[in-house]
Amino acid sequence: MDRAARDELCRLSATELAMRIRKLEVSPLEAVDAVLDRMADIDTTLNAYCTPVPDLARDSARRIGERLARGEAVGPLAGVPVGVKDLITTRGIRTTSGSPAYEDFVPDEDDVVVERVVAAGAVVLGKTNATEFGYSAVGHNPLFPATRNPWNTQLTPGGSSAGSAAAVAAGLGPVALGSDGGGSVRVPAAHCGLVGFKAAMGRVPVWPSCRDERFAGVSGWESLEHIGPLTRTVADATLMMSVLAGPDPRDRHSIPCSDVDWTAVPADGSVAGLRVAYSADLGYLAVDPEVRRVVGEAVGVLEKDLGCRVEAVDPGWGDPAEAFAALIAADTDLTGMRRLIEEHGARMSPHLVAMMQRRWTAEEFTDANMVRKAVVNRMARLMSTYDVLVTPTTAVSAFEVGIQGPTVIDGRKVRDTAWTGFTFPVNLTGQPAVSVPAGWTRDGLPVGLHIVGRHLADAQVLDVAAAFERAAPWAHRWPADPKVQAGRGAPDSAPSSTSSQRSRSATSR
Repeated sequence: MDRAARDELCRLSATELAMRIRKLEVSPLEAVDAVLDRMADIDTTLNAYCTPVPDLARDSARRIGERLARGEAVGPLAGVPVGVKDLITTRGIRTTSGSPAYEDFVPDEDDVVVERVVAAGAVVLGKTNATEFGYSAVGHNPLFPATRNPWNTQLTPGGSSAGSAAAVAAGLGPVALGSDGGGSVRVPAAHCGLVGFKAAMGRVPVWPSCRDERFAGVSGWESLEHIGPLTRTVADATLMMSVLAGPDPRDRHSIPCSDVDWTAVPADGSVAGLRVAYSADLGYLAVDPEVRRVVGEAVGVLEKDLGCRVEAVDPGWGDPAEAFAALIAADTDLTGMRRLIEEHGARMSPHLVAMMQRRWTAEEFTDANMVRKAVVNRMARLMSTYDVLVTPTTAVSAFEVGIQGPTVIDGRKVRDTAWTGFTFPVNLTGQPAVSVPAGWTRDGLPVGLHIVGRHLADAQVLDVAAAFERAAPWAHRWPADPKVQAGRGAPDSAPSSTSSQRSRSATSR
């Protein structure tokens, strides 16, 4: 297969690729080989995959191809290559969580979402890079070379599902799994021009993840965390949800999904008359003017082209950032994490070490819960009047690799995490939310449109996203390959002593 044919195959949506594989027009092995060849070409620059497993992927593709040839029933993702975030456990495949503390950890069981995509016929390509234990919204960690944004390799793809987003945006698999405890699916989706969906709390079970009581220090954020897909189209997001969603007795928070027919979402019907609350800044966030412009134009599409009834609002809950930080700490195994820091702290992320070593008080935790309840109540009152809330996904577009975030936005001094302020309130409430591409800045960087639905109204969120996609399509836009960017002056990733670890993997599943 020549490079043009290979890249054309890599640019198929998961929905289209799965259909062609079922019709025997493309074999699973051809699809996987195309992605692996492209990965060899460009991922030395992007660093999307920290532990690729090419041999395992090819073996899996061959087996699925043989089943298809025999006319056996296959799942809806049969032959579709998928990346899995390095915080999500994969049996027999190294899962580091981006931390020196788990540099050689190989789980003996899959996360439930991995069980489900494999049962649906997907081919796992490997583990995608993430920030250490997911505790920031960028793309670097102390273990692997930093993940870079396919739209500009000098910039971050966002995070913490950094590698998953970079991979999908660059054609290194049409879909990938991420996790979202405060925006970690939606933020990189916004920075990479993708669809990032966080379903309502409990739609997608979370068990066990590598953050399990058996693994000291890395207990999951049980009240905040979701697993969700990163895709190029809304249809692919719903395809993934048809596989991922559904109760599991191992997750006590999982809920029945009988009220959503994922195969019927997104609908092609009109969203005219839908009541849309629009907030450009939630009443307190500093927002880059280019982001305001792009998102404002996208909201204009909702109103003028799609007939939604848009009204500017101020949700009125005030900035809950300090409460959110306390809730993360409350959901963390602080004792275990401090033990890890005693052993590995010199190699761990400084911002993570500082957060874990802070002496939190019981009052800070209880006060944070009161703030959370206030946000939940105010959001519920807002959503009793409106069908969806629309905001920017992030306050800025992608910025340089290596920092946590800008400290000045639109002339205002801010903390370096303030740019993520639109997403984490929806983790406090557990509502469904999606980021879709609103448009591009004048510098050619993607900007995300954040669509938040009522409690459990996942289908409506995706219907609005699909309607916007039809009115302002984006999937035809692709970033220039990193080698082309390098020729224009964007740097390749610096050599690293950890680079050789990228090819390491464990035994077969």
